[in-house]
Amino acid sequence: MQCGIDLGSRSVKLVIMNPGTKQLAAANVYETARFYREYGQRTDKGLAVDFGALGLPAVTGLTATGYGRNTIAIVGATIIPELKAHMLGASYQTGLTDFTLLDLGGQDSKVIKVRKGRMVDFQTNDKCAASTGRYLENMAAVLDISLAELADYSENPVELSATCAIFGESELIGRMVEGYTTAELAAGVNYSIYKRIKPMLSALKSDKIVFTGGVALGSAIKTFITREMGAEVIVPEHPQLNGAIGCAVYKADK
Repeated sequence: MQCGIDLGSRSVKLVIMNPGTKQLAAANVYETARFYREYGQRTDKGLAVDFGALGLPAVTGLTATGYGRNTIAIVGATIIPELKAHMLGASYQTGLTDFTLLDLGGQDSKVIKVRKGRMVDFQTNDKCAASTGRYLENMAAVLDISLAELADYSENPVELSATCAIFGESELIGRMVEGYTTAELAAGVNYSIYKRIKPMLSALKSDKIVFTGGVALGSAIKTFITREMGAEVIVPEHPQLNGAIGCAVYKADK
């Protein structure tokens, strides 16, 4: 069995793939600190993943990527760049070779242009959390609604102009005081993310946009892209696991 791990800033995504059938045998998402604390064993070579404690079978190959790939040494793992992992995962999940990939993670956003199965251009934004899942988590807390509920609002968005996640909270509270409904405020939060990623999508646009990352579990961003850019937006079966799947595919193809 081949294992792919995406060491995200907010969560660790892990999949196990049968290299013969390329079917997922296991797939899980863990809170990052908990994963390192409960399922990692510190050794002189780095952090060894305790697959027994995870209730998973032993693996014959391990590939890792993600936010923690350069700071956490996973024993026995082949390390590959995030962009490559996400491109491979998107191609595997959709069967496409020509598309633009949009990945919105916990701390950054990535847009990758893929042609004939190869990355030809990309743009990333990790300077501010305002267009990421972390921003959505903060805004959901301010609105006192779940992240899942927040991510589905797209009608009548209120204008939000702050480009910083911290100032964004203050602006959102100010709009609440002005009397806007929770639905309008939530839609405004989602639209503010769309506005920040739109320049990257426009620069690397394709007829088909594959949307991955935890943010893709909600419908609002997909709605805005479809409505305003006229592109077909494809959310694969496992958007949050895409990077880990790409790692497993990479190893399985060796």
